[in-house]
Amino acid sequence: MTWSVSSCFITLVVLFLWRIEDIAEACKCAPVHLQQAFCNADIVIRAKVVGVEVVSGNTKYDIQQIKMFKGPDRVIHAIYTSSSSASCGVTLEINKEYLFTGSLNTDGRMHIGMCDFIRYWDDLTGTQKKSLTQRYRTGCACTIIPCSSLPCPVSAPDECLWTDWLLNDGQSGPQAKYSACLMSFDGSCNWYRGMDPSKK
Repeated sequence: MTWSVSSCFITLVVLFLWRIEDIAEACKCAPVHLQQAFCNADIVIRAKVVGVEVVSGNTKYDIQQIKMFKGPDRVIHAIYTSSSSASCGVTLEINKEYLFTGSLNTDGRMHIGMCDFIRYWDDLTGTQKKSLTQRYRTGCACTIIPCSSLPCPVSAPDECLWTDWLLNDGQSGPQAKYSACLMSFDGSCNWYRGMDPSKK
């Protein structure tokens, strides 16, 4: 009887730990350059978070839209995300300005998750902010391939190799902060560097 109880207890512990590991791994996101996030998103906006409430298992953030860079011809008043981080839910700060990339659901609501590009507006470089108005859009025919260890071959002419990740600091590297992957006249894609304030 004791052996049976112990066996059941061990089984439950193993199942519990397995479930915890599943939850911890439930939301894994591949690294994404802001240009690619822009191109893949339905909506890209700058907005200030002004309120929060839980609605039907989701978190609804009331926002004050400051500028729409991509999306429908209307003002977005709220952003929805899962209330669970295991389901890629995002926690935002009230009275902070962000850049959001997200999807437009069939009900017309904007939805965001951990795998979307969400940054404090003030953390973006001047080049990134300017590129949101036109530059990134012109590069949507190109594909950005993250490279974390060599060799990282480019397999097609419409690809740019994102080598910031070789420095283990991809989102803060020069290609992320100051460059865009744009198509040349010959149909190949290459990195084009914008203004780097450190090199004035």
